[in-house]
Formats: sequence, C-alpha cells, structure tokens
Amino acid sequence: MPAPTPRSATGLALEFPQSLAVYDKYDDAQRAVDFLSDEGFPVQNCLIVGTDLKQMERITGRLTTGKVALAGALSGAWLGLFVGVIFSLFGDGNALAMIVSTAVMGAVFGLVWGLLGFASTRGRRDFSSVSAVVATKYEVLVEHKYRQDAHEVLTRLPGALPNPFD
Repeated sequence: MPAPTPRSATGLALEFPQSLAVYDKYDDAQRAVDFLSDEGFPVQNCLIVGTDLKQMERITGRLTTGKVALAGALSGAWLGLFVGVIFSLFGDGNALAMIVSTAVMGAVFGLVWGLLGFASTRGRRDFSSVSAVVATKYEVLVEHKYRQDAHEVLTRLPGALPNPFD
C-alpha cells in the first residue's frame, strides 16, 4: 500500500470532487453544509474551499523612532524577565538581582535591535500594520457520486445559491 500524500493525510482531500455551489460569504457556505447535515446527507463527503484569495493590510499607525525604541525595549525586557526567572530557578545567588539584571539587559538589547532594524528600512516602511489573506468566494465541493443527491437537498434550502451551470 503506498504511503499517503501529505494532502490526503490531513483529511482535506476528496477523491473526485465536483462543485455544488459557490457563495460570497463563508457563513452561507457553512449554512448550506449545515442544511445538508440536518437533512441526513453524508456531509463527510463535502469540502468548503475558500477561493479568489487576496491579501489585505490594515495600517494601524505611524512608526516613529520613539515608538520603535519603546516597543523594542518592552519586548526585550519581557524576554529578559523570562530568561531571568529561568536562570534564578536553577542558579545560586540572589534571584531578584538575576531577574532584574536580565530584564534590564534584555530591554537594552531589544531597544538597540529595534532601532537598528528601523534604521535599516531607511524610511521605506515607517508605519505599522496587520495583514491577512482572505477568500472572496467559498465553494462547496462534494464527492462526484453524491453530487446529484446533495444538489436535490440543497435546492430545498431557501436562499441557497446552486451553481448556475446546472
């Protein structure tokens, strides 16, 4: 018996999938599969696939030298604090002094490292942001041998959007 491929090992593959319906919102695709489940359809033969991916980036603010320095120092201090606590558990001597000194060294290291990174961009990216990849369409796929049954059940769902290709 051949070894499973990584994709089939994750349980995300169907043997011969066919499109059942395409939705603009994930909630609509989930509603369709939930309806199939409520009607007794074997939903383990279904797959919801997000398609037409796009990357979105929300700008959260302007980066300044002061903000970068503060963020670097705080981040370094947290890391230094963690290291200090670990060292104090296994080391001899004054635990409080070890914790405080590693937190201070971490803050200095984080401040310097943050400022060096910010300076290396030379003003090309002086803003902070969060980003995500999102789907703009959600397609419900079903094993080919169950497609006709699924389609018949789904047509009973008010507001369902079966593929116009049928």
